[in-house]
Amino acid sequence: MKILFVEPAIFLSAFAMTLTSPLTTQYVYRRIWEETGNYTFSSDSNISECEKNKSSPIFAFQEEVQKKVSRFNLQMDISGLIPGLVSTFILLSISDHYGRKFPMILSSVGVLATSVWLCLLCYFAFPFQLLIASTFVGAFCGNYTTFWGACFAYIVDQCKEHKQKTIRIAIIDFLVGLVTGLTGLLSGYFIRGLGFGWSFLIIAVSLAVNLIYILFFLGDPVKEFSSQNVTMSCSEGFKNLFYRTYMLFKNASSKRRFLLCLLLFTMITYFFVVIGIGPIFILYELDSPLCWNEVFIGYGSALNSASFLTSFLGIWLFSYCMEDIHMAFIGIFTTMTGMAMTAFAKTTLMMFLARAPFLFAVVPFSVLRSMLSKVVHSTEQGTLFACIAFLETLGGVTAVSTFNGIYSVTVAWYPGFTFLLSAGLLLLPAISLCVVKCISWNEGSYELLIQEESSEDNRTC
Repeated sequence: MKILFVEPAIFLSAFAMTLTSPLTTQYVYRRIWEETGNYTFSSDSNISECEKNKSSPIFAFQEEVQKKVSRFNLQMDISGLIPGLVSTFILLSISDHYGRKFPMILSSVGVLATSVWLCLLCYFAFPFQLLIASTFVGAFCGNYTTFWGACFAYIVDQCKEHKQKTIRIAIIDFLVGLVTGLTGLLSGYFIRGLGFGWSFLIIAVSLAVNLIYILFFLGDPVKEFSSQNVTMSCSEGFKNLFYRTYMLFKNASSKRRFLLCLLLFTMITYFFVVIGIGPIFILYELDSPLCWNEVFIGYGSALNSASFLTSFLGIWLFSYCMEDIHMAFIGIFTTMTGMAMTAFAKTTLMMFLARAPFLFAVVPFSVLRSMLSKVVHSTEQGTLFACIAFLETLGGVTAVSTFNGIYSVTVAWYPGFTFLLSAGLLLLPAISLCVVKCISWNEGSYELLIQEESSEDNRTC
């Protein structure tokens, strides 16, 4: 008998994703450090390899390393952009007919192959530039955005009430936060105690277990595709794929279409800022004057991940006294405050205190997904999440590339500029959400609106 709980797969995937990101960044940082100059990188020091005296030649050297790491991250992200966009859109769109498991399986195979390649790269000391090629090839199978999109669609399929969707999505975000918080806390000790090779191997094993669970134990709430779809040609399949996306907006009333576009814009602009600035935190912490080592970076990552827990608690409590849109406002404005504080953090204490305003940073993600799912029909959920995942993949890679580029240009004269820019950019989703509020967002009214549109469609038929 199959299990209809996707949470174990989310748990394992979140663990692998959280551990992969800081390990890869720090591995590339050390390789570039050692290959750029004659300075050896000491992994036993209680502080990072960092020089605070600006007149020292090592200071100029570390600034050069920062720029090179930032540029390499930019190249790696761009390499997976196009194949990631295409695979994410196609896999999630067809999941309405082929089932949610299909994109989960294929994206899991892609990230597993990339993790195995990281193990080989580290063990045999291959040129780290080959990471660009592995990112490009792995993106054809999808990525973590594809996986999360399929998981959220899987969950929405099982929810009948609107409030249940918000709470269930918040629970998933809480689970992700719990796993990422603990993993982030331990990531520094993984590097120090096991080294990069064994740490990458642990990631690969966890992804292999995840793939086995999805293949053999996880059920699929979406029925198998019809015989008509089986006989459909490849060209007809692609036409049908884009036609469903077109009809998602075409069939909606003008008010619902406008709302759908506004909510998508709000979510993607917020996603653009929060995801884009994420990798910059590690580079900012490695640089002067903070000079954090891998353990302190792990502490910082754990505090960032704690926002998943506090966001879940916030949604659970706030849902009894306010609407979804008000919760989204709280998340946006507190995140904006955290970005501004981080820009001026010059000590370890201030950097830790700057994490406090990020307590509700995840709230807009959960709430906006729930709001979007409430303004489309139940048969359009897969197409909706395909659009979200497509935009998240495009926005995520573009954001990381953009912020890495900006940081590499501004790190020499003011490293905190990128965080100030992020705080300013968060005004865009805030303004967009104000427009949503002005057109009288009401959860019940849009449920009735969808029902009325469905009745009209049936009468037309």
